Amino acid sequence: MFPISFGSDNHSGIHFTVFSALQQVNTGFCPAYGEDQLTRDVLSDIEALFGGDCEAFFVITGTGANVLALQSLTNSFHSVICADTSHINIDECGAVQKCTGARLLPIPTVDGKLTPQLIAPRLLGNRDQHHSQPRIVSISQSTEYGTLYSLEELKALADFAHENEMLLHIDGARLANAVVALNTDLKSMTYDIGADIISFGGTKNGLLLGEAIVSFHPKLTSDMRFYRKQCNQLFSKMRFISAQYEAYLNKELWRVCAKHANDMAALLAKRLQAFPQITITQEVCVNSIFAILPEEWIEPLQEKFMFYTWDESRNEVRLMCNFNTLEEHIDEFILSIEELIAEEAE
Repeated sequence: MFPISFGSDNHSGIHFTVFSALQQVNTGFCPAYGEDQLTRDVLSDIEALFGGDCEAFFVITGTGANVLALQSLTNSFHSVICADTSHINIDECGAVQKCTGARLLPIPTVDGKLTPQLIAPRLLGNRDQHHSQPRIVSISQSTEYGTLYSLEELKALADFAHENEMLLHIDGARLANAVVALNTDLKSMTYDIGADIISFGGTKNGLLLGEAIVSFHPKLTSDMRFYRKQCNQLFSKMRFISAQYEAYLNKELWRVCAKHANDMAALLAKRLQAFPQITITQEVCVNSIFAILPEEWIEPLQEKFMFYTWDESRNEVRLMCNFNTLEEHIDEFILSIEELIAEEAE
């Protein structure tokens, strides 16, 4: 246990409002597997947030959300185009390939963002029987590098995908952070730009567990409930996911938590920029900072604070802020850097 972690937004606890909501439904008996009225009502509320012309499903994990979204729209002869840094490519242990049989087609990027120009060359010659057929463009918003697609960039990708008989999937584990950063709303970032299926994450933003898949093509994803069961993502005591999302939606708690995390990252980045020894490598848009530190600083800092080295070859680290990151945590991190500099000067 670390008293302060900048390692992941999965390291935070549960927002007290969400925890209270769990306690409130922890009484009596309730139908299982989403057959309760609370689950029906909350799913309807989520669908309304995303424009109404859609269908929402609860799952347990972010990986489960990605796998099910892609599985519901692919066959084993399809391919899924993604950035080489994407979560489905790097951090999901081949789950997409195992569960769908489809091939991942990762594309190198400098900032985690795909563009039509990067994708187009991968489509040449790929329409005969010897090749996996491109079916889905999968992106993360925000990306694994903490960068953002503008609404215009999202629409351009969706239009490009549709023009080439593909669909657009958005991994929205940090969708709330992206919506806050762009000062927009969930519908504008998904339905309005032409996304086909997305996830709306909660675990990284104050929930104990739970993610929502939102399909804008209910007829195409009509078998989702069966895939969900097969993939071990059908939570039996569903009221405990639904209660969290009810609290999450109430007074836009999702937005409040994401804004705080984003604001703390902006503050930490501003404080780090005061040190000429530190180079911030990506624009700080949401709740993550990527920075190159002097190699000799990393181990001493990691003895006091939890954070990960992103790219060991150039001493680039990732620093994440959460809904419960405090200014005092940032002060302590900066003080530790100042102490290292003072020791070097002795």
